[in-house]
Amino acid sequence: MEVWPGNAYPLGATYDGSGTNFALFSEAAQKVELCLFDEDGTETRIAVRESDAYIWHCYLPSVQPGQRYGYRVHGEYNPVEGKRMNPNKLLLDPYAKATTGSIDWDQSLFSYNFGDPESRNDEDSAQHMMLGVVVNPFFDWAGDRPLQVPYSSSLIYEAHVKGLTQLQTAVPEAQRGTYAGVAHPSVIEHLQKIGVTAIELMPVHQFVNDSTLMEKGLSNYWGYNTIGFFAPQNTYSSIGDTGQQVQEFKSMVRTLHEAGIEVILDVVYNHTAEGNHLGPTLSFKGIDNAAYYRLVEDDRRYYMDYTGTGNTLNVRHPHSLQLIMDSLRYWVTEMHVDGFRFDLASALARELHDVDRLSTFFELVQQDPIVSQVKLIAEPWDVGPGGYQVGNFPPQWSEWNGKYRDTVRDFWRGEPSTLGEFASRITGSADLYEHSGRRPVASINFITAHDGFTMTDLVSYNEKHNEANGENNQDGESHNRSWNCGIEGPTDDPEVRGLRARQHRNFLATLLLSQGVPMILHGDELGRTQQGNNNTYAQDSEISWIHWEDADYPLIEFTAAVARLRKEHPTFRRSRFFDGRPARRGEGEPLPDIVWLNSDGAAMQPEDWDQQHARAVGVFLNGHGIREVDSRGRPVTDVNFLIYFSAEHEDVEITLPPEEYSEAWEIVVDTAGEGADAVPRPAGAKQTVASRSLVVLRAYQPPEVAPDHSVAASLAGAPAVPALVADAVTERTAEGVAVPTAQPDEASPAPAPPEGKEGTRGKGAPSGKGGKSTGKNAASNDADGTGA
Repeated sequence: MEVWPGNAYPLGATYDGSGTNFALFSEAAQKVELCLFDEDGTETRIAVRESDAYIWHCYLPSVQPGQRYGYRVHGEYNPVEGKRMNPNKLLLDPYAKATTGSIDWDQSLFSYNFGDPESRNDEDSAQHMMLGVVVNPFFDWAGDRPLQVPYSSSLIYEAHVKGLTQLQTAVPEAQRGTYAGVAHPSVIEHLQKIGVTAIELMPVHQFVNDSTLMEKGLSNYWGYNTIGFFAPQNTYSSIGDTGQQVQEFKSMVRTLHEAGIEVILDVVYNHTAEGNHLGPTLSFKGIDNAAYYRLVEDDRRYYMDYTGTGNTLNVRHPHSLQLIMDSLRYWVTEMHVDGFRFDLASALARELHDVDRLSTFFELVQQDPIVSQVKLIAEPWDVGPGGYQVGNFPPQWSEWNGKYRDTVRDFWRGEPSTLGEFASRITGSADLYEHSGRRPVASINFITAHDGFTMTDLVSYNEKHNEANGENNQDGESHNRSWNCGIEGPTDDPEVRGLRARQHRNFLATLLLSQGVPMILHGDELGRTQQGNNNTYAQDSEISWIHWEDADYPLIEFTAAVARLRKEHPTFRRSRFFDGRPARRGEGEPLPDIVWLNSDGAAMQPEDWDQQHARAVGVFLNGHGIREVDSRGRPVTDVNFLIYFSAEHEDVEITLPPEEYSEAWEIVVDTAGEGADAVPRPAGAKQTVASRSLVVLRAYQPPEVAPDHSVAASLAGAPAVPALVADAVTERTAEGVAVPTAQPDEASPAPAPPEGKEGTRGKGAPSGKGGKSTGKNAASNDADGTGA
């Protein structure tokens, strides 16, 4: 075979339209062989003779896309010194753009014989390894461009490629559980309905299934076990794994972008699937172990483990850092993704021992003209000492706000002394982010995520039920801050079911109306359950997949309505923190941008916050206190809103604030489903907030009615039809939405809800144009959560 010298950059296998350039980094190698494999497994070894600055490279003019390949690296084998090279182990290219096949955990994949870790194993591993694949980089993006949705306008949906689509019957069977399934119209329509602007995909970098899980009949479902940082997971392809997965992934991104949905990847750069000193030799270990991994300084046979998975990537080495940055740039420039969520991001900051938020990795990201411009989200903790770093990441980063999750869970389950912190969390967590020059959007607000209970299980279980994982229920978090509402697990008790449904709506409404960026776990909007399993990392089964046929449709409608309320009102998605300073109202009276209210309608006093058992609070949001301008420099204003949160176990009677806040208020969200049909309430009126419920009121503005310009009206000199007065009549539509009628006279009572229901009620979501009523969408759903 003809072999040319080729180039040292770019690393990996790069097809240029004629042939393929191969480049591999290894400072420790004494000799490198490129191994090409035919479809029948026949191997052809090619000595890579060129080496520049430890980059081994060659160019093969005859190699085309679809070619399978790997490497054999010759060098010293001395585990005590951290050297693990053995040419009998076929190695995956760290820069492979696609992989084919999988590993089978044969003994040949290991550097030792089972049962004797000190021995050396020289069995050839080629027949048991996955292989790299040369890919065709050319793709018709059809003018695709980054959407660049502002954080403040974002609603993130955390999803698993397979779990999202495996049971969606509207998706063709061959596409279920694949990239093509995610891009199917039925999935996209659902995401659009509930207001999603970005889908955050759990790991799609090529990963490996753990042998211990496979022996139990389980698998590494979540995918946090990466072996290829450039290759999309081959099992998520519906059309093949010899490069087709790259084309299918790109098609998915293009289709989602056409629908206005960004793609964020959950990435795992903190460790790899090779595990600790007893793990297999699949790639990095056999190429340059000490360069790619953090080794224990005084005994280099062992690995530093800040991740709980056996090893930690060595971000102190320039070529490991280059690998990460090259990977990130590749996914942005070649795969068109819009951002990244970094798993255990604190591990990337551990240059020495303590977490350093200004470590080299973050400096590289800061100065990179491509990576620095996409969404960067940190999971701000790892398992090492001092690893919990919520609030300590650099200015351009957003973070999963674990303190928001914990506080909101505690508040709604009625824990004492949570009122003050709850107020801080739902207004953007200024205490965590303002000191570093960041804004509320630094807080990625979430109540549930893949790791833990679903929202349905959060209100249905006090204890985890992980027996299916085969670890005697010892795995997973034991302190979940959950409340089963009186009965553990499924029940037919109507009171418990009704309370659970209300709590579910409380969580969703709180999440969507908090300052910051909301993130919904896939299926929470339709009532998905994992039967109390809070650690489904190994459950590639119906336990963790979305059961679309069991969807709670009223809950979907509720989620969509509240998401629409957020989208249409900048009050709920501010780019700046509240400061409490007076703002100007339309008539000129000063009023702060935010006021916390007690049940008497007066501003909260210090002693009100200090009450240990206080579980209810109101907040006034001033639509004239946003203090922002739009993209054209025009001031952003909105109508005023009130929100009352009550985790009390009994109904609370509150007094609406005086006229300076608004002359009247209309209810637009009531998670108890009890008040959203009523006529507007005047300032100072009494209002009942049901136990454990959330109520949103909007400053009432009578809708303008167009004057009658007919000939008859002009001849008669008839005056224009007056605007509706404060006691305007409401009527219910077929969807159960309360809308104003054009009858200014006497009100008629609203019809009763269907028998056996607490009520599918809700005022229309506003238009965002001067607060005029549009008669859209109810923001409530069936109280019993049945969806009937």
